[in-house]
Amino acid sequence: MISTIQTRVREWARRLKRDVVALWLAARDPRVPWYAKALAAAVAAYALSPIDLIPDFIPILGYLDDVVLVPLGILLVVRLIPVDVMENLRTKAAGYDRPTSRTGLLAVLTIWLITAAALALALWGRLR
Repeated sequence: MISTIQTRVREWARRLKRDVVALWLAARDPRVPWYAKALAAAVAAYALSPIDLIPDFIPILGYLDDVVLVPLGILLVVRLIPVDVMENLRTKAAGYDRPTSRTGLLAVLTIWLITAAALALALWGRLR
């Protein structure tokens, strides 16, 4: 029973990885509507970013984005892309190595910097 669960989880993870690459390709595909491209680019950039918005060492929340947010983002974008186009992109994605996203890295770093600046300003105001 445990091996069956492990097999299902591994297969689910493989499909997620493939779909992230497919979304990365969808963001550049002319057959995909602009709104789906924009969301596909955002989800792929975040999923392919070498760092997480919420670091994994933070209990529970650290894995929340990996286990909940990214799959929900993928599910939403997949529903926005025409079925035949998505199947074609999934086939292409199976042959790709996993790319990385500098855009996702910059977005996450920007969010961290803005949050750190806001916290610093809030603390500065209280200390004065």
